[in-house]
Amino acid sequence: MFTSLDSMGKVSLMMDLISQRQRALGSNLANIDTPGYVRRDISFGEYLSTMNSPLETKLSEKLGPSAVVSEQQHKEIDPAEELMEIQQNSLLYTMATRRMSNIITEMKTVINVGK
Repeated sequence: MFTSLDSMGKVSLMMDLISQRQRALGSNLANIDTPGYVRRDISFGEYLSTMNSPLETKLSEKLGPSAVVSEQQHKEIDPAEELMEIQQNSLLYTMATRRMSNIITEMKTVINVGK
């Protein structure tokens, strides 16, 4: 049986992953001129594929196979690309917070109807 608490846990995990990716992307941008700095990124694919939802499965197929921090040797950091990734990540976070807000609203409605 599916409950709102299951969905809340999934959205919470997604928000945590998005925050970690934002930190990695920000670090890439901050260290753009640091000699020897290795670009870092986080892929959500493995985590999303375990959530058993068609939407999350589709997202995992698009976002990649691994959920680990990947370090990309010898790749020059492009500030425009990093800023674009940060913006896309920000949009994902906005979508996740809206979903969490909807879950909380649903739970409040159930509680109020039950009074």
